[in-house]
Amino acid sequence: MEQRGRRRPSWVASRIAPVLASAAVFVVGIQSVAVQGANAATRPSEDTGFSPPVSGTPQYEHVAPTQMTDSRQLNRPIGQRLADEIAREIGLKKSDVLTPEQSREFIAGQGVPGSGDPQQSELVDQSVKILTNTVGHPLPYTDADGKTKTTVLASYGVFVTTGGILESPAYADAPTYLVNTVIAPGGYMAGWMKANGATKSLTQLYKSAYTSEAAYGNEAQQNSEPDELITNTKGGVSNVVGMSMGPALWVVNFALLFTLNPSLAAEMPAKWAPLPSAVVQAIVAGKGQVPYSEVAADFG
Repeated sequence: MEQRGRRRPSWVASRIAPVLASAAVFVVGIQSVAVQGANAATRPSEDTGFSPPVSGTPQYEHVAPTQMTDSRQLNRPIGQRLADEIAREIGLKKSDVLTPEQSREFIAGQGVPGSGDPQQSELVDQSVKILTNTVGHPLPYTDADGKTKTTVLASYGVFVTTGGILESPAYADAPTYLVNTVIAPGGYMAGWMKANGATKSLTQLYKSAYTSEAAYGNEAQQNSEPDELITNTKGGVSNVVGMSMGPALWVVNFALLFTLNPSLAAEMPAKWAPLPSAVVQAIVAGKGQVPYSEVAADFG
């Protein structure tokens, strides 16, 4: 079992999460917004079934994925047209995101001399891959026999590490958690954008829904430790899903990916799927982690 560390928000839950888990989602002025999130009403949303703070800002809740109604929707990406519509809804313009060249250089840890850091950028790249683990974008892992296999689990809000462990993108050892220091204000991402002519992109991100959703996402993650799972209750039926599929963190992660490259955001999951009850029990028993080999069959 991989060791757990002390948790912090992640953009929880990748090719830029969680998290974006989900959410190192502290941006300028976010402390005051976080207080608002913590004091929000706790009744379930009539539309999505998620409760505050998981449901995020009511104004933006409708853009997040809803529960799948057909098995053909499982792990399907949202597509570029819907991604562009969501971006407009949350305050992002394509004209102000990173240029293709800036995106490539950021991911590669390049840019103007002295601004790039391949190690920091690798965390970003790994996080993008986790958050876009939809059809056509499988994640590889090594099983107990040393064989390489792949998984596609984005709609469930969980992923399998390269070592074969199933966990939430908000878990403490996930790249989507570790990337927090990269995307935090004053961190690598902000410094790189300022040094490489992308200040407009950074400013747009902070002015978008990202800021308010990050505050809610932070609160939601703290409430969901240690397993980083969330509950949806609608029509008297309750289901459990990984943290990264809650509205607040999903929007945070979407905003980050769209800012890096709109085509990456288009690969995020369009619908969320309930985790099988046996998988939920195993994750909870393992305090956030379980060998995938022990629960793979439960996903069908």
